[in-house]
Amino acid sequence: MPRFNRNFELSIHDVDIIEEAMRARSRELCKMRRALSDQDPADFESIRVIEADLRENEELLGRLHNQKVFYRPRNQAYVSG
Repeated sequence: MPRFNRNFELSIHDVDIIEEAMRARSRELCKMRRALSDQDPADFESIRVIEADLRENEELLGRLHNQKVFYRPRNQAYVSG
């Protein structure tokens, strides 16, 4: 029985590409959602599927974000920007 690979070797650049692709997918799903009418009952199932895909996409982006380690200097005051 095959097993899942639990160790991935992705560079920062690889993760950036994945995040950008997920954001592009979110934009496309939003455009599709806007194109469907809330008034047409035939569109209700399509709207539910699109919104579920959007929710799954955003949750994945959130999990990627939560795994990042952000640098913050310890010896001096942190100044953003």
